[in-house]
Amino acid sequence: MRLAYVSENTYISVMTEITKNIKTLAEMPDAVQRFILHWGDMGTSWGVNRTVAQIHALLFITERPLNAEEITDILGVARSNVSNSIKELLVIGTISRVPIAGDRRDHFTADTDVWEVARKIAAVRKAREIDPALQTLQQCLRAADDDPAVTKEQKRRLTDMRDFTASMDRWYAQMENLPSGTLSKLIKMGDKVVGLLNFGKKDK
Repeated sequence: MRLAYVSENTYISVMTEITKNIKTLAEMPDAVQRFILHWGDMGTSWGVNRTVAQIHALLFITERPLNAEEITDILGVARSNVSNSIKELLVIGTISRVPIAGDRRDHFTADTDVWEVARKIAAVRKAREIDPALQTLQQCLRAADDDPAVTKEQKRRLTDMRDFTASMDRWYAQMENLPSGTLSKLIKMGDKVVGLLNFGKKDK
C-alpha cells in the first residue's frame, strides 16, 4: 500500500478499500452522493457556486487526498472549473494541499473539524452579507441626518436595524477567535440557558 507524507512524520493511505475503485459520483454509496449533491445546493446560501461546494463536500467525505484530475472525473465537471473552485476553497481555508510522496501533482483534503468548517463558512457570509449591510445602513443614517424628509420614526427603524447588524458583526468577530471546543460548549450552554429561562413558552 502506497503512503503519503503529510507532516511531522504522519502518514496517510492514498488508497483505501472504500475509495480506490470509485471513478464517478454515481458509483459512490447513496448516502455519500446525497451529501455531495445537497452540499452543492447549499453552496449558494453561503456565497459560493455549486461546483465549489460539491468539491468541498467530496474532499470532506473522502478518506484520502484527491488530485484535480480525480475530482474532475468523479464530479464530471470541467477541469478549468475544478481548478478555479480549488483556488476559491484554498482562499476560504476549508481545504488544504497535501504532498504525496512520489507524485508531483497537487492533492487536496478538507478540514474535517465541523466547527472549523462552520467558522470559515460564517466568515465568508459575514464578508459578503453582514459587512456590506452594515456599511449601507451607516450610509443611510448619515444621509437621513441631512434629509428633513426622513421622519423620526424612519430614522429610529434604520437605527434599530443598524444596531442589530452591528451586534451580529461583533458576535461573528467573537466567535471567530474561539477554539472549537469552547464554541461547542457555548452552544450547549445556550440550550441550558434557554431551558432555564423558559424561553419559547407563551406567557399564561
